[in-house]
Amino acid sequence: MADMNLAEKLKKFTSSWVQATNESFTNHPTANFLRNDLKEEIAAIVKDFDNNYLIKASVGAGNWANIPWLAILNPKITTAIQDGIYPVYLFSTDGLGFYLSLNQGTTTPKEELGKVKADIRAELIKKYILEKFPELKDWGEQRIDLNANTPLGKSYETANIVAKYYSLDIELDSESLKQDLRKLLFYYRKIETLDIEVELQKFTMNKPEERTKPLQKKQKSLPDDVTPLSKPFLLLAGISGTGKTRFVREQAKATGSLSDTYCLTSVRPDWHEPSDILGYISRLGGDGNAEYIITDVLQFIAKSWRAIIDAGLKLSVSDSNGLDTRLTVTGDKAQLDGVLPYWLCLDEMNLAPVEQYFADYLSVLETRVWQWDAEQFDYCCDPLLKSATIKQLADTNKLRSDLGFIDSKYDREWELFCEHGLSLPFNLIVAGTVNMDETTHGFSRKVIDRALSFDFGEFFPNDFEHFFEPKVTYNILSYPLYSQATIDDLPTIDSTGNRSISFLQSINSVLDNTPFQLAFRALNELLLAVISTQPTDDRQLQAVWDDFLMHKVLPRIEGDHDKLTIHNSTTNNDSLFDELSLVLARELADIWHEPKDSPNARPDLYREKLVAEEDDKVLRITCRSGAKLAWMKGRLERSGFTSFWP
Repeated sequence: MADMNLAEKLKKFTSSWVQATNESFTNHPTANFLRNDLKEEIAAIVKDFDNNYLIKASVGAGNWANIPWLAILNPKITTAIQDGIYPVYLFSTDGLGFYLSLNQGTTTPKEELGKVKADIRAELIKKYILEKFPELKDWGEQRIDLNANTPLGKSYETANIVAKYYSLDIELDSESLKQDLRKLLFYYRKIETLDIEVELQKFTMNKPEERTKPLQKKQKSLPDDVTPLSKPFLLLAGISGTGKTRFVREQAKATGSLSDTYCLTSVRPDWHEPSDILGYISRLGGDGNAEYIITDVLQFIAKSWRAIIDAGLKLSVSDSNGLDTRLTVTGDKAQLDGVLPYWLCLDEMNLAPVEQYFADYLSVLETRVWQWDAEQFDYCCDPLLKSATIKQLADTNKLRSDLGFIDSKYDREWELFCEHGLSLPFNLIVAGTVNMDETTHGFSRKVIDRALSFDFGEFFPNDFEHFFEPKVTYNILSYPLYSQATIDDLPTIDSTGNRSISFLQSINSVLDNTPFQLAFRALNELLLAVISTQPTDDRQLQAVWDDFLMHKVLPRIEGDHDKLTIHNSTTNNDSLFDELSLVLARELADIWHEPKDSPNARPDLYREKLVAEEDDKVLRITCRSGAKLAWMKGRLERSGFTSFWP
């Protein structure tokens, strides 16, 4: 495709994408053409204008979008298409042409103001910009028709400020297309200088007495700088007293309140089945009727669900070919700002066998499905409390009251829970604190594979010198937004995922024919970690890989000399640790040997320095996996057995 010019690429995509929507979405060449070839062509033009602008493109996530788009974002104005102003190529549903539009994001304003006020706001912004730059009226048209048939698709039509239409019936000229884009980028940069929010205060919204009232936005519930996790189940391992439980409390306080978004449950050594944590049916009442005995954990799960419902997200029933009906949460990304993470801390989690009392959660955890279409999402999951169990009860109203759904505003949702079960809410994060000593149980790979393992001493070390005046703070963590990695969501530094795939293949080449070999789940979670972190350079990408080794790979490795010996090594190394170190020194070349606080050392992705706003907050640390491998190898040599766990 390298010999095709801009006009030919735009024509190729426009003329082929409608037919493509009748075919399988996954890895379709037309979708890849927009994401790669056309995006790169536009990026080259934009880069010559301003190297800081972002280029994003989408034909949908999981399914075809109604309106494909390719947007250009000025970070000083916006970094996401759900809000702000940006130039965007919009492709009509009939495949006969496309627009270059100066458009506005509508998802966030609608959530914060309501549809009526958001539409008025968009119209006022349009009027203001055209008054400031009247020459834009000569550049293009103020009305566009995409033949859209979804609310999101139609929103591009109503939010348009000015646009040019290019019909495939007319010969397209690359130089003219580039000139139109550069002209629009010129005006786009000028919009930086406008104080639109102040200007909006001069306009009437509803009543004459509100003439000078600004368009107030709701305060976002979640901070802007939260770090989404790639998995909602954490194992915090470390010696007693390192602050593992306190860490979970502080995370809950950072985004909510301990009384609402935090639940501490102490695991008992006699827990051996899921009923110990999720409750059970009892018929011991005088009348012999079935009654559900709830637990604090089940109440907290229900509270997490109420937070989702109270945020305005809708519950419905998914139906995949009539074979799979599950409760589905539907909403848009802006609504998630109002859904706080709910932290369930299982203290001393391995005092009892986790595989036994936590079996239901571990199984259901893997059934979570997020599906994104631009800013719109669907989330579903198998039930923890099954509908068949609820239907056995003589009085479901008692269970409803015990779980906090008694208010009439939950009538519809409670009926859905009764019919389809209570599934795992997406905003629930389970964090288990772990001490490895003679009183506790170990973890099977089934548990490790489903968790993010943190060696607390490595990720959040205690620094006695800074006890009274801390120099470092934790990043604020939040729930995952993805369950399956897709190419559309990968950052530019690894836009195809091939670099991360190659990295994992190198690790697997060492683990081949051992019990520690990695499978598809590990690859998906590595790519999810890259998507959640969005690294922008090689050191950040390698930092993600380094932490992935600590989260998912090294916790799997344990055994004696015989188990950890490689008998068919292609090098002179017969130790698994030596072979891994050799591979990682190559794969993590930019960070492997860099000492702590070196300007070239890897960044810490979970902590930052407590410094003034204008200073660099990035905390530089040594390569975690390198130090851990050396520690595990030394432990093996000293005692004849080793594992990841301290």
